[in-house]
Amino acid sequence: MKYQNDSGTIIGKGVFDVISDKIRLLREGRMMTQAEVAKKLGVTRSGVNAWEMGITVPSTQCVVALAELFDVSSDYLLGIEKTASLNVSALTERQVSALAALIDSMKQDLAQE
Repeated sequence: MKYQNDSGTIIGKGVFDVISDKIRLLREGRMMTQAEVAKKLGVTRSGVNAWEMGITVPSTQCVVALAELFDVSSDYLLGIEKTASLNVSALTERQVSALAALIDSMKQDLAQE
């Protein structure tokens, strides 16, 4: 099945699944509403909802704006890059170490499942 993005380009469903999930998870992780994301990007709330539901995909301009808003790469949003990076520049060394330990613990928990 093929779908149309905001610009009218026809693309396959695989991209929809990846980007829709990432947008929703990143938004929820930052405790933002769809309306808040929409306002920051200058789009409608229903547009953000359509992205998250996999009905449409954001335009290239909106992908870049989403990446900037969520502090991730556009490749991450599109599923090209499998890892997300965290900006820890405002954290102390102790906080960075604690975060690294938490991530390691989560990885171990996943490995045991």
